[in-house]
Amino acid sequence: MDLDVFIDRHRESWQRLDHLVRRSRKLSGAEADELIELYQQVTTHLSVVRSQMPDPATVERLSALVAQARSVLTGTHTPAWRTFTRFFTHRLPAAIYLGWRWWVPAGIAFYLVTGIIAAWIASNPDVQASIAAPDEIREMTRVGGGYESYYSSDPAGSFAAKVWTNNAWIAAACLLLGVLFAIPPVYLLFTNALNVGVGIGLMFGAGRGGVFLGLLAPHGLLELTAVFVAAGIGMRLGWQVIDPGKRTRAQALATEGRSVVAVALGLVVVLLVSGVLEGFVTPSGLPTWARVGIGVVAEVLFLLYVFVIGRRAARQGETGDMDASEREDVAPVAV
Repeated sequence: MDLDVFIDRHRESWQRLDHLVRRSRKLSGAEADELIELYQQVTTHLSVVRSQMPDPATVERLSALVAQARSVLTGTHTPAWRTFTRFFTHRLPAAIYLGWRWWVPAGIAFYLVTGIIAAWIASNPDVQASIAAPDEIREMTRVGGGYESYYSSDPAGSFAAKVWTNNAWIAAACLLLGVLFAIPPVYLLFTNALNVGVGIGLMFGAGRGGVFLGLLAPHGLLELTAVFVAAGIGMRLGWQVIDPGKRTRAQALATEGRSVVAVALGLVVVLLVSGVLEGFVTPSGLPTWARVGIGVVAEVLFLLYVFVIGRRAARQGETGDMDASEREDVAPVAV
């Protein structure tokens, strides 16, 4: 492509954009629309020059022009509180809702695998003996034993912080490592199902399964749902590597990756709530029905948040991605 021909073809557009930028405070409505359109076009021109004919002088000229135009267009910024509110009322719930076809089946599969493992261990003394020595199992499952004392092993505040940090790392691993063909989230889900299944199986084998579920439910319902969301969204990200659809693989990963970041930030808050429940409610002296009831309420509120608020936001066009104004602006243009 000839640089001089390209410059001659688009010089008037660049001059017109420069003119509109210089008198930006006196623009009519039509001129403001023209400014936006020209800004998008010149942004694309800059991209073309950089990639196909990187002339330093032209790149510098267009970069300065694009920067000035962007400054005009973004001169009135959105207050931080409004961005924060919109994130939790639109972007986050929509991102989680739009991924439900991934994380709901992941959750169902988790509970099925956990149930099968637990039933197998509870009904087979030989399997229990292969997990640990009989004395060790009795120590873990007795009244006040390892499974019960675990939740009061540290002061409530520090225990909640430790649980929150650990679960946040697991969720982050599911989300970010999902790009590796969705394999890590599947592995992490299975290992968690195995651990939970072993605990339930050993406690039911000792005739104390109800006690264990009473300890697990207050925090576990919300905590596990957050892990399912992380794993499901992570697997959806990994699927973009395998099948990006009509988009290029880079475009698909960029779009899904921005949604993954939104979900990761939101799950930090969700896991904080489950950590507080695990640190303060699970080991509390409340009756079992009250502790389990608190866990059920937390889970129902989260599901309503996703399937009511998130669904409404998705129907309004929210995708969980950044706003268009925050992404790179490009417009098709003949060159």
